[in-house]
Amino acid sequence: MKKQIVSLCFILLTGLAFAQSETILSGKIIDAKSQNPLDHVVVSIQNSNLMQLTDANGIFRFSATPSGNQLLLLHSQGYKDQLIPVTISSGQALDLGTIALEEDQTSEQQAGLITLSENDLNDDNSNSEGTSGLLQSSKDAFQQAAAFNWGQARFRIRGLDSENATMLINGVSMNKLYDGRPQWGNWGGLNDALRNQEFSIGTAPSDYTFGGILGTQEINTRASVYRTGTRISFSGTNTNYSWRTMGTFASGMNARGWAYVVSAGKRLAQEGYFEGTNYDASSFFISLEKKINNAHSLNITAFYTPNSRAKNSPNTTEVSELTSEKYNSYWGFHEGKKRNARMKTIEEPILMLNHYFKINTKTTLNSSLMYQFGKIGNSNIDYQNANSPDPTYYRKMPSYYSSVYATDDGEFSGAFTPDYENAAKSKVQFLVHQQMDWNAMYQANQTAIIDANGTISGYEPTKSKYILYEDRTDDKTLAANSTFNTLLNENTTATIGLAFKNLKSHNYQKVLDLLGGAYFDDIDVFYAGDQAQSDLNHPDRHVIVGDEYGYNYNYVAHTLDAFSQFKFSYSKADFYLSQSFSSTNYQREGFYKNGIYESNSFGKSEKITFENFGFKAGVTYKISGKQVFVFNGAHLTKAPTIRNTFPNSRLNNSIIDELKSENISSLDASYIFRSPKLKTRITGYFTLIKDATQTAFFYAEGIFDDGAGYSNTDAFVSQTLTHLNKKNLGAEFSFEYQINPTLKTTFSAGFGKYTYDSNPNVTITNDANASLENTNPVFDFGTATLKNYKQPGMPQQAYSLGMEYRDPKYWWIGANVNYLSDSYIDVSPIARTNVFYKNPASGFPFPEATEGRAAQLLQQEKFDPVALLNLTGGKSWLIYGKNVGLFVSVNNVLDATYKTGGYEQARNANFRQRNQDISSGTPNFGNKYFYGYGRTYFVNLYLNL
Repeated sequence: MKKQIVSLCFILLTGLAFAQSETILSGKIIDAKSQNPLDHVVVSIQNSNLMQLTDANGIFRFSATPSGNQLLLLHSQGYKDQLIPVTISSGQALDLGTIALEEDQTSEQQAGLITLSENDLNDDNSNSEGTSGLLQSSKDAFQQAAAFNWGQARFRIRGLDSENATMLINGVSMNKLYDGRPQWGNWGGLNDALRNQEFSIGTAPSDYTFGGILGTQEINTRASVYRTGTRISFSGTNTNYSWRTMGTFASGMNARGWAYVVSAGKRLAQEGYFEGTNYDASSFFISLEKKINNAHSLNITAFYTPNSRAKNSPNTTEVSELTSEKYNSYWGFHEGKKRNARMKTIEEPILMLNHYFKINTKTTLNSSLMYQFGKIGNSNIDYQNANSPDPTYYRKMPSYYSSVYATDDGEFSGAFTPDYENAAKSKVQFLVHQQMDWNAMYQANQTAIIDANGTISGYEPTKSKYILYEDRTDDKTLAANSTFNTLLNENTTATIGLAFKNLKSHNYQKVLDLLGGAYFDDIDVFYAGDQAQSDLNHPDRHVIVGDEYGYNYNYVAHTLDAFSQFKFSYSKADFYLSQSFSSTNYQREGFYKNGIYESNSFGKSEKITFENFGFKAGVTYKISGKQVFVFNGAHLTKAPTIRNTFPNSRLNNSIIDELKSENISSLDASYIFRSPKLKTRITGYFTLIKDATQTAFFYAEGIFDDGAGYSNTDAFVSQTLTHLNKKNLGAEFSFEYQINPTLKTTFSAGFGKYTYDSNPNVTITNDANASLENTNPVFDFGTATLKNYKQPGMPQQAYSLGMEYRDPKYWWIGANVNYLSDSYIDVSPIARTNVFYKNPASGFPFPEATEGRAAQLLQQEKFDPVALLNLTGGKSWLIYGKNVGLFVSVNNVLDATYKTGGYEQARNANFRQRNQDISSGTPNFGNKYFYGYGRTYFVNLYLNL
């Protein structure tokens, strides 16, 4: 017995001595209010490759940790990050005990942000797509300022729009092949279901894809990673919707290996912030996971977010001064209700199957299969042999009578006399009839029935002069990808990824409403004979509701992407190398034989293929546990989008001549300091994009001369810019200081210089000059002197100063003062070509086109700077063990009026017209502007059950 006791003591002492030889760091993480343990909290030792997740009991445990002074970072969605200083002694165990994480109510601010930004990000008339969605969960003070405070002014990080970022859901890219941008409406209203996100900013490495130069956002919908429980929220706002409700339930993984998540929401507005902008959106989400064994797990995700929103019009200064910045010309009263003619409707369900394969403790293989289908529609009014229904149509405005358009003799002689009397009458008429007249359109489509007494006994439908139609896109997208990740040794991780995407996109016009008429002619009344026919295979068609007309074609696209990445981690430095290859091919197939392009519209176009490569690398030098220096560099080529490949796809199969892939180079360097009290970052960056392509459509007057072989100098044209270079350089600064446990201050600054860096070539396609002999009537306008003009639609300087107070009793309030400046108008390229200075009637330059006057006319408009004060606050309670919270924000408290973007109208296509129009003082074709929201609020009440 004594021998057994001695042996047992020896074993215990030996085990204790062995345990003491290990360096162990452990602790337990709980919710600060409920005191419940938190699982799936990311626990990492800063500036090292040590990271793990807490278990179901909230416990973490590191072994073989580096000795000395270290910083332990705790991160979990919906909670404030904690940075804890620890001193680790070699061979000793350090138990941090229980650590409480506090709820981070900025997640409620993010919930408000997504719905606020949808309207801006999807506005067809704006090229100011932002990156707010990319930043919704970022913790850096600069990135939060960019999303929450500057996003309302359409600030874009590093001057780049979302086509330069990669948006992933379960590893599958959600960027559309048509324009390269994510369609944010596909997952709008699913804020709670899409909280599990990972970000890489700029060209930093991602474990899922090579990525773009702006960054990568990966959303994970695997059911087992959601925090168990129910969340319900109710919101009210005065932006693009009025109220919203959402509910989400996550089951957690049960003993039989099943987990599921369901979520649903609704957003609605009879009228949003701008006049006549109704909004109706629903959202449904389900994720179901089956854990087959410890190595294999399958997950099915499905979500459907049908939404419809009314658009608001950009307006000239003349229109805004006669009405207000909220004025919207797209609506009018119909049967006592506001009816908007321009609605955007998105219905594109997404189905995903994911396989998670844990090959061993060091290697994983994750694969995804995604199918997306549905429609995107943009409605508008079409009309034939009738006046424009637009109340701001140029002939209806007072400026029409005080400018050259009322009395010019058509020879661009410069002789005209302002008609002030009719200008005054026009002003009165506009103020009385500010909106679309739906009743007048219905009356125009009907004929009165005269009885035997000569009185009107009723109306019968006749051929419609006006109809409501939509530009429709029906996409079917099949995507598959697989990502292999392995730890080669303690210092090296390798990632290899392969992705395939196939798109079949049906594009056509569809009749939505005959507006009381009987049918509509499928012809183009601006042309005669065969040229007027939309489809020579079926000429002179009468179309009714539901019919396709006007144009009808498919895009077919295939992409194959592969990338490899190697990350190396050492005690003083980490670095990575990444490479990518992609193959892209496009083809158009026309279903109509268009009368203008009889031999170049029906059937399939040639296939066009692009092969592209990318390389990027970076290094992180660890100065200490608190300080790092980061450098990233990338060089890649990128295929042009479908939109910029076929310049006139609605009518023909033509492909842009000498089309090239974009050539992109990007560099950035950062110094980062992070301590429990002070966090700061300063970054410098440089990006050069070469050989970009852009297309646009507009009606231009005085653009063609007799040398073009076309007697009419006016035309509806398509414009293509090629060899367009863009240069973006600047700096970002982020500062966050915890003054005391309850008070924090932040300061963020962004300074950029975003310019065009070349004089691109301009080509104009004039459909009216097409014929059997001339199937590609493209006119070379030479180069446009755009070099050193500013890139439009975003502030190039932004500053934010914030203070935040958090009371120990779980209420908080914050304020931010923001200043944004250096935002510019989108200029018209044809006004910067040599053709602009030629008189189309004579072919000779205008004698008054002096260099000095041209500089005045073509000076790029710079918008006034704007100062915005934003307030946020919230309170949370623990009621019967359940978390209840209230979040409130008020943006633009001082109700400042400011422009978020705009463009020069290209209709003044020659010097004399532009000069006389501007000289009138009230230009008929002045710049058009988008305005930001005035004072807005967002209130959200939520319950975590």
